Amino acid sequence: MNDPKKYHSPLTERYASDEMSYLCSSYFKSLTWRKLWIALARAQKTLGLPITDAQITGLEKGCERIDFKVVEEQEKRVRHDVMAHIFAYGVECPEAKGIIHLGATSCYVTDNGDLIQMREALKLLRNKLVQLLRQLHAFASTHAALPTLSYTHLQPAQPTTVGKRACLWLQDFLSDLHMIEHQMQDLRFLGAKGATGTQASFLALFGGDHHKVKKLEELIAKEMGFTKLYTISGQTYSRKQDIAVMHTLCQLAASAHKFATDLRLLAHLKEIEEPFAEGQIGSSAMPYKRNPMRSERICGLARFLISLNENSLYTEAVQWLERTLDDSANRRLYLPQAFLCADALLNLLCNVTAGLVVHPQVIAHHLHEEIPFLAMEHILMEAAKQGKDRQAIHERLRHHSLHASQAIKDKGLQGDLLEQIANDPAIGLSAQEIKQIASVQNFIGRSIEQTHEFLDGEVQPILQKHKDVKHYAANIAL
Repeated sequence: MNDPKKYHSPLTERYASDEMSYLCSSYFKSLTWRKLWIALARAQKTLGLPITDAQITGLEKGCERIDFKVVEEQEKRVRHDVMAHIFAYGVECPEAKGIIHLGATSCYVTDNGDLIQMREALKLLRNKLVQLLRQLHAFASTHAALPTLSYTHLQPAQPTTVGKRACLWLQDFLSDLHMIEHQMQDLRFLGAKGATGTQASFLALFGGDHHKVKKLEELIAKEMGFTKLYTISGQTYSRKQDIAVMHTLCQLAASAHKFATDLRLLAHLKEIEEPFAEGQIGSSAMPYKRNPMRSERICGLARFLISLNENSLYTEAVQWLERTLDDSANRRLYLPQAFLCADALLNLLCNVTAGLVVHPQVIAHHLHEEIPFLAMEHILMEAAKQGKDRQAIHERLRHHSLHASQAIKDKGLQGDLLEQIANDPAIGLSAQEIKQIASVQNFIGRSIEQTHEFLDGEVQPILQKHKDVKHYAANIAL
């Protein structure tokens, strides 16, 4: 158990997955730095610097032997995290300590390391988003034809279907998937740029050979899995890239918040609910409560992630000339928190959408209550088609509607609007005609067709493209 007298992040202890926590861990960062140092040494050897096979082998063998106690002791002494890691690495492979970090500056490992971390984290989020799309696709397909009351301004509007509404959520998350994949493809590697981005140190190492300096970072980028490199940089890569990544994560947060808010509203209506575990307690005071706590958690985490977007903008704005150090402590906080939070959101979203509970009888009841009022325009049109005076019929329908609405609101009476209209000789439509006009199928428009067109034409091709992405079961412990 962690020391209860110290603060520990809920993101790592309660919400995010072990996979994302690992990517944000000190171990992953340190291991990545060492891999970057190996790639640097290997490329330098390939291009003719006096680095031996034994030194490369030593670096490789010592790569995973990370003594964090030595790192901590050295950082306290030198007040420099990268130098502390260089020293600790040299302890593990003394034959190579003299060539570790040769020609590089700290941002060679910190910035390139951050980019590797972001790439792997985006990949994990992409895979979980695919799983979310699979589950919402199945849900929308299953309920494509189930009519439900739709709302504008949170007031009853025209009927839609449960599947059509789910496609609104799907469409947002599909957009998020496209944006994450774009960021994965567009990430640029900083490469080996030196202290101010001029590559002067590497040019000196290679005796003024510009071709070898360019080749050096191409070899490193290839070994680390990147195809795009910054041509121009200061000591750091442009923080505009962080803004783009953060904006993508915040868009995901907005989609998650919208979905969870909708589900909370539907839970209030008792139409659709998130899964409720056996033994789960909804309230410490009210035993009957079944609160949508996972949806509420999604909203809370989403708000936190959205708030981090502003941070990346400030960080770009205050990059003095070729660089300043005030972004270092800041980025240590917001970048891991953003990815941990996005991961936590997708864990919850996958968990909730895997077990959505639909109550068709309640949905039908709400429709039944509102259909008489929604049918007024159709009844007006039918009466006019039969030769009745449109204005006179409108006045009769207005009178009956207001009377029925007042009886429901003021007296709590069951609505009998359609019966009143059928008994009004001035309107002149039979009960059978009115019943046919008021059939819910007359009001859902192309909801069913739109749902299948979207699922088959836009979602299914994406799922097919990612068919090899493993299925993810999000088990939420708390």
